[in-house]
Amino acid sequence: MRKGKPIALLPIGVFLGMYLGLGLWFEYGLKIPMGFYNVPIVIAFLTAILVACLQNKSLSFDQKLELMGRGVGDKNIITMLLIFLTAGTFVGVAGRSSAQSVAYFMLSVIDARYAVAVLFLVACFVSTAMGTSVGTITLLTPIAVEVAQASEFGVPLCVGTIVGGSMFGDNLSFISDTTIAACNGQGCQMRDKFKGNFFIALPAAIATLALILVMTVNNPTAQIEKSYNLVQIIPYVLVLLGGILGINVFVVLLGGIVSGSLIMLLTGQTAVTQLLANMGSGAAGMFETSMVAILVAAMCALIRSYGGFDALLYLIRRVFKGKRGGQLGMGLLVGCMDIATANNTVAIVMANPIAREMGKDYGIGPKRAACILDTFSCVFQGVIPYGAQMLVAISAAAEMGIAISAFDIMHYLFYPYLLLVSCLVSIFLIPSKKKR
Repeated sequence: MRKGKPIALLPIGVFLGMYLGLGLWFEYGLKIPMGFYNVPIVIAFLTAILVACLQNKSLSFDQKLELMGRGVGDKNIITMLLIFLTAGTFVGVAGRSSAQSVAYFMLSVIDARYAVAVLFLVACFVSTAMGTSVGTITLLTPIAVEVAQASEFGVPLCVGTIVGGSMFGDNLSFISDTTIAACNGQGCQMRDKFKGNFFIALPAAIATLALILVMTVNNPTAQIEKSYNLVQIIPYVLVLLGGILGINVFVVLLGGIVSGSLIMLLTGQTAVTQLLANMGSGAAGMFETSMVAILVAAMCALIRSYGGFDALLYLIRRVFKGKRGGQLGMGLLVGCMDIATANNTVAIVMANPIAREMGKDYGIGPKRAACILDTFSCVFQGVIPYGAQMLVAISAAAEMGIAISAFDIMHYLFYPYLLLVSCLVSIFLIPSKKKR
């Protein structure tokens, strides 16, 4: 195997140093709330690309532009961008009131003693339907605080349950940006990745639910009663079923957009002009993610041509042996990217090209690689104290008049911890199948 050129990895180091360094300085030096997310990630990537363009004097600037163009023009990148925009449009149409209806409906019909367990199930369902953990946490944290205040369960437990459950859908949903990024980056079908991923996530979810029940079932709590409209959940259910049945993701999302639009208009929930505005804002919400995908593709095209990936794979090959070791190495790779960027989608997009090479080298199929990337990124993203999920949960609780810290919540992140255990079991204890 070729040793490559380690210096070709300098642009990644520049990006991580700029993004992570400025984030830590803003957060802990200047004491800016959520300072980590004040760093413009697009500018950090542009800086890294500039560094890459200054390397390898044997190629002209026009040749480097051609390399970047080929990287951005890859079929998987184009598909990823289109799905991102379509998924954003769907979320803009369906809105969040329907997911809130699901939450209050379940809390109203199930015995209040099981409220925390219900919170976990609701978070799992809503995040799978919406495809966003941050959106789920924003929506459900106020409900979790209400449950905590009506019981003796405690706010950290209830909020931690929401954060953990939201990572279930972030990992599995057909419209999650992490699923889109992992599947298109590795060239596998979402349905196939879902099947493989489900049998890693399900044991962790069942174990989490059992643990929550043991901790809470004997504690008293008051019933939570709020109004809800179940008709609004139909678009989410259609998208979820369509994805499971293996229908083309564009057809599924278009069906969700059409059904959601009709329901919102016929029930008087919104006007045509507002609906169009929501579509636009939903698609626009995917702008940064789409730009990151484009910039990473351009940067990685240069790094690959310079021999950077060969150098990284040579190092990984020396440390991790065999197919099982390769899967662990792949998981730790995306985990390190996530720790550095605090964004699991960006971590997957950055790790994708390296993971593809690892898949060829270690005999890891595209479906399995996509599962490993998505699962490990969600594990790390779900527990880092400066991640968007944790910061949004703390902010949402603060708006309800409750002050909690990330470290209070981390004690109750049962699902991410158990998901890591489940993934390691699937790697080291479950007999490996042929490459797929």
